[in-house]
Formats: sequence, C-alpha cells, structure tokens
Amino acid sequence: MPLNRLKWSKNILLINASIITSFAFGQMQKAVFPKQDSCMASKKADSIASQKDVGDVITSLFKIHKTQGADCSLEKPGKLFFSFVPAAGYTLEGGPTATIIVNASFYASDPANTNLSVFTFGGQYSLTKQLIIPVISNIWTKGNKYDLLGDWRFYNYPSLTYGLGANTSLSNSNLIDYSYIKIYQEVLRHFSSYYYIGMGYDFDDHFGITDNNDITDFEEYNKGMSKTISTGPLVHIMYDSRTNSNNPKDAVYASIIYRTNFKLLGSDQNWQYLQVEIRKYFKLSSHDVLAFWSWNEFTNGNAPYFDLPSDQWDTYSNTGRGYIQGFYRGTDMIYLEAEYRFGITHNGLLGGVIFSNAGTVTQWPGKNFEYIDPGEGVGLRIKFNKYSDVNLCIDYAVGINGSNGFFFNLGEVF
Repeated sequence: MPLNRLKWSKNILLINASIITSFAFGQMQKAVFPKQDSCMASKKADSIASQKDVGDVITSLFKIHKTQGADCSLEKPGKLFFSFVPAAGYTLEGGPTATIIVNASFYASDPANTNLSVFTFGGQYSLTKQLIIPVISNIWTKGNKYDLLGDWRFYNYPSLTYGLGANTSLSNSNLIDYSYIKIYQEVLRHFSSYYYIGMGYDFDDHFGITDNNDITDFEEYNKGMSKTISTGPLVHIMYDSRTNSNNPKDAVYASIIYRTNFKLLGSDQNWQYLQVEIRKYFKLSSHDVLAFWSWNEFTNGNAPYFDLPSDQWDTYSNTGRGYIQGFYRGTDMIYLEAEYRFGITHNGLLGGVIFSNAGTVTQWPGKNFEYIDPGEGVGLRIKFNKYSDVNLCIDYAVGINGSNGFFFNLGEVF
C-alpha cells in the first residue's frame, strides 16, 4: 500500500562563497603553483595541470598571477591538500544549520606505491541544538603495508525517529533527545595483492535518552532505557584496489566486518554484528565512471535501538538518498545503489551523475524483508581540488510518494 514519505531531505546547503574564496586564494599562493625548477615535471603533473578546479576559477576571476609550469606537489610525501567548505542551510530536524566540512588528503610515502590518505572532519550546529563533530580517517602507510581506519564522533542529537521496519510514515515520527559518543579504530595489514586483514575495537555510547511518547516502537523495543552501551572487538577482511578513495575510477572495494559486543567489556547486551560492503567502479572514459554499491548489515541478539541498521547511518551518511536519516530501521538491512558519473566540461571542472537506489530492513518483531524503499536522482559535481580529486557533490533525490530533497557531500558519495 502506498505510504506517505518525507518531503524534504536531511540537508539543503548554501555555500559561503566569500570564505571559500579567501581560503582557496591562500592555498594557491602557498602550494598550488610552485616554481618550474622546484621539482621534476611528470606526465601526471602535466595531466593535472590541464584540469580546472575552483581555485583555477578564482584565479581567473581575480586575475591572480601564477607561475607557469607543471606542478609536482603530488610527488611530495606529506604534502597536504585541503578542501574546505563552510555552509549555512536548513535541515528538517535541526532547522537553520551552520556546517563546516574539511577534507585533508596526503601521501604518507611515495605516490607510486602508496594510496592517498584522507582525513574528513568538521562540525554542524543547528538552532535546535543539534551538534555533530566527526573525525573520520583512512591512513595508508608506506607501500600500503598498513591501513589505519578511524571513525570518532560526538553527537548532541535531538531528532526524529520513525519506528522499526521499511513501511514507516511521517505520521509515526517521534522526537527523541540523546547524545552519542562513537569511537571506532582499526588496523589492517596487507597480506596479498589488494587483500588486507586486521582487527579493531568499536565503542558506541548513547546517553541522556529522553522520549515523551509512551506507545511507540522505540519505547517497546528500548524498554525505557536512558543509556545504552555497545562495545567489543572486531575482525575485518578487506579487498581494496582504489588508489584514491575521494574519487575512485577503475577499482573494486569489498569489506567484511564481524563485531562481537560483550557484557564483560561493558555492553548492555551480548550481541553480534556483521557488515558486508561491495563497491565496483568501471572507468568508461577519462571522465565517465559507472559505479555500483552494496551495503548490508545483520545483527544477532538484542542490539540497542540506536545501534540497529538504518538509512544514512553508514560511515558517511549516504545510504538512502531520497529519504531522511533513520527513516527505515531494522535488525537487518540490505541496500543497493548504482550511479553513472559523467563529465560536463572537458577540463574536469563540472560533471554530473544520475543514480538509483533501493533499501529494505526487516519488519520487527519478525525477521522478514517485506517492503522496499526505492530512490533515484541526479547531481552536479564541481571539482573542488584537482590535486586530491575532491568534488563538491550536490544531489537531488526522490523517494516514493513525494519524498524528495537535496543532499550534499565533499568527495564522492561512495
């Protein structure tokens, strides 16, 4: 049966151009245009120099002088490439919102045999007192011997939840106030080809949970608890042939994570978690890529409500474009997405995407998948930093029964 879906997305953001301009100008003066004799020109540098990004547009508009010649900054280990976006906008949950997103990319060693490392961090604050501070890292050591993965966050997050299952509706929304500390850290070791294996430790602490409604899925499942903790070790097996996670071109990524949460270590319940993720990128031309993404989560045991699989609670909050965060939630989740990325301008400054996705979760209290929430949309890509290949992503997506809205990212969605 058709159900009402949310009509506005999680974020509608407007870029503060004046701050971006001043930041980009400062970066160009310091790093983007070195002297010709500062390093040995390479084919890679020549190729990048022929592209255009936001910094080049600002240079042209303000007639900023630059030294001619190929740039070799990518050949310098430790050289930081910043992409910085302050923004003001509106979220349905938080109202007027201020956001800062920073992408810092660098090579820890020789780029010929070491992947690009990426830090993503920033903050978001709304007039309804929603505060989010994330620090996400993917650090590759010399020769890709180790991959260090981190996801540390703090939330003060009064927000809406819509119950359990994939057939939820706006009329069943429930405002819940809580805070959340997330600390995930992993170390993976290369052992063959593009294969890695390692261990980690995850910690999830939801506290200060308050709910003014009595008869909801949340109350029945959560049983009035004002604090939940899940913590335990994990094993991670990964295949990753991407050289730049900001914007993969012709690569495969596959990941299996098995996590156990123990009361002995402080968890409220003993329960297990399995995550299976697969990404495949087909490079069709210098600017065209066909990409596929599968994100799947499964739980065994009594996982706390806010630790259950849910849309837009993946690492970069990108599953389920077309729906608000947390709109479908269940004990297990299956999600699929396909995206075609294409160039609009030959210099790489502008590009576009079209995409389609579908997500489903189990219907509580059972374990069956009964409903599917599809989404589709289009997007614009603006080359923000051609050296780290970071795009500013602005997408418009629609779900079913009128659900639609804009979604924003710094770096590709997956």
